[in-house]
Amino acid sequence: MKMAFHEGNRKTLYETLPEGSLVLVFSGHAPRKTQDENYPFYANRNFVYLTGIEDEGLILAAETSAGGAYRETMFILPPDLHQERWNGRRIKADEVRARSGVENSRYIAEFDTYLHGLIKLGSINRVYLDLYKNDWDEADTDAFRMAAALRERYPFLEICSFTRQIKRQRTIKQPCEIEAMREAVKITRDGIVAMMKASKPGMYEYQYRAEFDYALAKHGIMSPAFPSIISAGKNNFQIHYYGFDGQAQDGDMILNDVGAVYDGMMNDVSRGWPCNGVFNERQRLLYTCAYNTSQHMFEIIKPGMPMADVDRLAREYNFEQLKAIGLCDRYEDVGKYIWHGGAHHVGWDVHDLVDMTMDVAPGMVFCVDIGIYCEEWGIGFRLEDNCLVTAEGCENLTASIPRTIEEIEAVMRKQGTVPI
Repeated sequence: MKMAFHEGNRKTLYETLPEGSLVLVFSGHAPRKTQDENYPFYANRNFVYLTGIEDEGLILAAETSAGGAYRETMFILPPDLHQERWNGRRIKADEVRARSGVENSRYIAEFDTYLHGLIKLGSINRVYLDLYKNDWDEADTDAFRMAAALRERYPFLEICSFTRQIKRQRTIKQPCEIEAMREAVKITRDGIVAMMKASKPGMYEYQYRAEFDYALAKHGIMSPAFPSIISAGKNNFQIHYYGFDGQAQDGDMILNDVGAVYDGMMNDVSRGWPCNGVFNERQRLLYTCAYNTSQHMFEIIKPGMPMADVDRLAREYNFEQLKAIGLCDRYEDVGKYIWHGGAHHVGWDVHDLVDMTMDVAPGMVFCVDIGIYCEEWGIGFRLEDNCLVTAEGCENLTASIPRTIEEIEAVMRKQGTVPI
């Protein structure tokens, strides 16, 4: 993303906050894995959304004042030849300026003095932090640790969260974000088609993953957007499966839930196919149910719908499809075959941080995820596409990735890819 995008995101956030506020945003730290090794670092997505920077250990500080004015400072790590030899070069002030538009940088060791000085002067009376957890028992982030320290040292300060504001901003995608998602789709398509073309009985799940990862690498993408889910046969009945050691038997369905990232933006796509390239009668019946449901949703999704209706209507229509083939007679029993929700937002995260109270609106991007799991037939898969809401309805961003039975079988006959 261009610098102006991140500058605009910060300005929009600051405009929602009262004067006399201090905004602190942390890029984060890699958690410890074992003794002297950390897990790979993954920058806080709100920090990236606001700055375009993915380096570890940084702090963005912004002071708001009267008339919508604000002053920003990026706190960065100092040069350290020894550490940089081991862990890579550290970002410099001129790079911060070029990527994010933040003009002022100081070293991280100066942060405490900076903070105390602001509070002593009385120029701020509240601090806004990224105080969000998906589950209450998650480990505290830098923001939560800072909140605890501020409450102890400066009990007169008001500690606030900007999560609500940033959720609303991230819910509606800007044109440059949508364009990046379109590029990510092209890469994901190459990965899925590569798996389809290589597919055969006897193939291991890790071999499918290798095909996908290699296709991404040819685009310069070194890792998928999120840990890939690729399974065969009975392993398809574990929704989040990461074993990769199963072997496809003749007639097994292959399930995959994968995505690529481009310029910070992710997609999330699922396709299912028989490893031998030919849908049998029962596979064809179930896949047609999922496909019809997906098509129906892309026909009816439009601005103004309650977001909760997307999931409900997908579930109801999918049930009618299953009922028509004689598999499920009562809606109360549909949970036997439909195991998860039918929609979630996607963008900066695979399950994007958004305002779930908003109705469907132009610029939203969310997944239409139709899963069917029929254990008695040994068939489980999902058909997941990315839906861009437009002024009049919606667009299937991932429609170019083979999704009909005819398209999938044609690819697997090695007759060439389906035209974009």
